Amino acid sequence: MATETAIDVVMPQMGVSVSEGTITKWLKQEGEHVEADEPLLEISTDKVDTEVPSPASGTVTQILVLEGQTVEVGTPLARIGGGAAAPPEPEPVPAAADPEPVAAAPAPAAPAPPPVAAPSGNGTFVSPVVARIAAEHGVDPAQVAGTGRGGRVTKQDILAFVESGPPPAAAPTAPAAPPAAAPAPAAPVAPPATSAPAPVAATPAPVAEALVGETIEPMTAMRRGIAEHMRRSLDTSTHVTSAIEVDMSRVVAAREQLKKEYRAAYGVNPTYLAFVALATVDMLREYPYVNGELRGESIVTRNYVNLGIAVELADGKGLIVPVIRNAETLNLLGIAKGIATIAQKARDKQLLPDDVVGGTFTITNPGGYGTFHGTPVISQPQAGILGTYALVKRPWVIQDALGKDVIAIRPVMNVTLTYDHRLVDGAYAGRFLRDLRERLESWEGDGG
Repeated sequence: MATETAIDVVMPQMGVSVSEGTITKWLKQEGEHVEADEPLLEISTDKVDTEVPSPASGTVTQILVLEGQTVEVGTPLARIGGGAAAPPEPEPVPAAADPEPVAAAPAPAAPAPPPVAAPSGNGTFVSPVVARIAAEHGVDPAQVAGTGRGGRVTKQDILAFVESGPPPAAAPTAPAAPPAAAPAPAAPVAPPATSAPAPVAATPAPVAEALVGETIEPMTAMRRGIAEHMRRSLDTSTHVTSAIEVDMSRVVAAREQLKKEYRAAYGVNPTYLAFVALATVDMLREYPYVNGELRGESIVTRNYVNLGIAVELADGKGLIVPVIRNAETLNLLGIAKGIATIAQKARDKQLLPDDVVGGTFTITNPGGYGTFHGTPVISQPQAGILGTYALVKRPWVIQDALGKDVIAIRPVMNVTLTYDHRLVDGAYAGRFLRDLRERLESWEGDGG
């Protein structure tokens, strides 16, 4: 049902730990009609990329935040319905109103209230987050050149200004002028003049300059989150990787038997990853340190497994690790369904932040692209990550019926375990991989 009343579309709360999001794409433009629950825009956070559905049916009358801008949770992004003449925020507070009250105290007394209502001294609205950062660092938002809509000072603007720092000479001159009654108005005017060049220098984000033949694009919120998380993991854990070769003959045979049944009855493809995942979950219950974590000076172990599966987003634009919760309660079909579901949600940008938190152990599967070995980075605060690699037919030494060594062709997979050596020792990791191999090489039926 179309709405006649203006409805604000706001930046949604995408999880307890998510405080802001970046508009990556508007799927509807001003003047276009949108149905309730139809995807309206795409946003990116440091955890997920997702679509935001329209809260109502109607015409998009105003887009308030442009693509590429990052705003706090709860910030209005667009308006639906209510007519196209929605008043822009900057209009009621002219930028020139700020210096006027300083020069003439009695006459401009009436225009003074608008700047009080709008926290920024330059006449534009600033969010509570920007106001708090400014107060903590003793910065007047009026000194910061805003890059947001209508000159709004954004969180990035204030942080860039704080990092660059105002000119050191400007700070002492400001307090010196107020004691004199008559010259007082002249003194406040001087600091903005001397400070003006500083925001100009601080406003442009530090963007690399493109050389001949280069293309430069800004990092997305997700890519920044990945970079920070990977760096922090290497700074936190002592990474060691062990590898083992697995004869997957029995798994290949079991998969061939189950493939038609699973597809026909459940619409699910039992991938090799599902077999490895089920076997891994079984092993994690026997090797709790691999499924544990260090919390301060305490060792945390668990009687459950929240299994993270690394999923690549389209065109290599990011990597996300959605979680299959309580994987220890699932059989092969349940694991296969879980992997298919989270992979599809990731591709369709339907994941929520709660879908990617709480993992206790992770599996990454670069073998789908033919790689045979790797050293994955642990997802903090977990203690380990399993890598599965290409299934390759190799000459393999086996024993025949008479107990003699013969060469046969076998489907072999390399499996690696990267572990935090602060908690998991090499021998412990070696036994884990040995028992995982035995579990896979002795697979029977649909449950191993």
